[in-house]
Amino acid sequence: MGVFTFDDETTSTVAPPKLYKALVKDADTLIPKCVEAIKSVETVEGNGGPGTIKKLTFVEDGQTKHVLHKVDAIDEANFGYNYSIVGGAGLPETVEKISFEAKLVAGPSGGSVAKLSVKYHTKGDANPSEEELKHGKAKGDALFKALEGYVLANPDYN
Repeated sequence: MGVFTFDDETTSTVAPPKLYKALVKDADTLIPKCVEAIKSVETVEGNGGPGTIKKLTFVEDGQTKHVLHKVDAIDEANFGYNYSIVGGAGLPETVEKISFEAKLVAGPSGGSVAKLSVKYHTKGDANPSEEELKHGKAKGDALFKALEGYVLANPDYN
């Protein structure tokens, strides 16, 4: 198995505590409201902590699909959240799982910097394709911006 790591950073005008709440604590209810393609987020195993498996159901190319999201670690004190995509349509055939290590830190003017490390755990000697990487990054960026947009559009959200 190969492991391919990619790092990324995104900035937001929203402060880390409020953004973390939307991205992690309230994500299961906010995501279907903020992202039209995502129809539901349901816990299929666990209590929300590490080891919990969630099923995200979405519509893509006119078909209903899902991914399985496993919570690996939660660090509320440091605004950290680690999870893996472990099954479903969001996982390319050559990939065993995709792990994400996310952390929010204080950014300029009271905002946040989201730091993300993505690890593709591939089957055999396979490499993730440029198309898979671009597609995954675009989906992640869209989800982040949708939740950020919700917070900005709802000033009473806290």
